[in-house]
Amino acid sequence: MTGPTPETKMQFLFALRSKGVTDARVLRAMEEVDRGLFVKGLFAERAYEDTPLPIACGQTISQPSVVGLMTQALQVGPRDTVLEVGTGSGYQAAVLAKLARRVYTVERHRRLVREAGQLFRELGLSNITAMLSDGSHGLFEQAPFDRILVTAAAEDPPGPLLAQLKIGGIMVVPVGQSDTVQTLIRVRRTETGFEYDELLPVRFVPLLEGLGKDDN
Repeated sequence: MTGPTPETKMQFLFALRSKGVTDARVLRAMEEVDRGLFVKGLFAERAYEDTPLPIACGQTISQPSVVGLMTQALQVGPRDTVLEVGTGSGYQAAVLAKLARRVYTVERHRRLVREAGQLFRELGLSNITAMLSDGSHGLFEQAPFDRILVTAAAEDPPGPLLAQLKIGGIMVVPVGQSDTVQTLIRVRRTETGFEYDELLPVRFVPLLEGLGKDDN
């Protein structure tokens, strides 16, 4: 694949800005990471549209503007260690890797971990560690984290993930009881507890416990 034309890239970035992605570092990271590499098969030709697309294992790759807004809300610094829950295609982790010192990304589907890991190696993103794991429990052995990004919806911000957030840290997570009514929440951990901000309505697959049933 040859990547987007300059005109396609310009339209891609314009769509991000028009939806409220204004952080220069986030825009630059999303310009550098070719979404087309993360979309396979029938939907490859739609890789640069601002729309979610199906990927393997019944999952989706989020629409670029939502990736941008979530990344912007996370306020990732160049010295930060980030946990991503829900690797999916690997696109969000690749964007985070351009902004953070280290990204740990966990996924419950073995196939997705394998395919994303291969892409990370091909792209030279050596600061990403992709792991097969139940993301609802976080990654205790690497905690605490400066930033946590969850790409699946929970009824409430998961307790184990809140516990693995550093004081001063930020978590961005979709919250909602159904796949039609969800809100993106930003959680800040303070010395005395947690502060919550509602950001925007979203739609994500549910955050499920356990590993996926695919071992191929």
